[in-house]
Amino acid sequence: MKFTEYARKELKIAWVTAFAAVLAGLLVARFWEASVGLTISLLSFVAWIAYILFFRDPDRTVPEDPNLFLSPADGVVKDIELVTALPENAHFRDGNALRIGIFLSVFDVHINRAPFDMEVVSANHKDGKYHDARNPEAIDENESLALYGTVAIDGENYPVVVKQISGAIAKRIVCEAAPGDRLLKGQKYGMIKFGSRTELYVPAKPEFVLLAKIGDRVYAGLTPLLKYQERDGQ
Repeated sequence: MKFTEYARKELKIAWVTAFAAVLAGLLVARFWEASVGLTISLLSFVAWIAYILFFRDPDRTVPEDPNLFLSPADGVVKDIELVTALPENAHFRDGNALRIGIFLSVFDVHINRAPFDMEVVSANHKDGKYHDARNPEAIDENESLALYGTVAIDGENYPVVVKQISGAIAKRIVCEAAPGDRLLKGQKYGMIKFGSRTELYVPAKPEFVLLAKIGDRVYAGLTPLLKYQERDGQ
């Protein structure tokens, strides 16, 4: 199993802590009470497995269709709506955008991937609170990092935004992408450490055909959320 390069420090700490806890349990079992010591060792081992699995980084094969917008995160689609009055709307020419919100539990892979070949225009980090990522207040009030970019389709540039939002447990957003970078569809660019939310904003135009629905389980770099479809007569 492969683990993400974004968690080298956490994995080293996990190894040392788990070794010390299991050793302590074995010492308790040897010199005091066997059942107590073995329970400590077993629980420590299980906790270590659960912790390191959070940082797993499975390989993904990106679909070949060039017009598909893929999920930027693993999780469940929690909301799909037209938005008109958020800071992200300033990136869109007519001020309207379609937002797809994805909730990531602690059991999901937390690597974020580019939904489309995109040029990063700017990045905006905002300090904030740590509401549960399923709470609607988390969208506006939690710590977040938004990547503003453009995608080129049929000779035209369209604006897109991918936004990482922290949760009640998540305390650190990792984003390696910077203005001027070009991300390929499905390329890893960061993660949110522990439960969180990721959002994708695209133009609210008929060319962007929605493929996902609320309640769908999606996978970063694999699951199509939208498809660009040229209108008749264009």
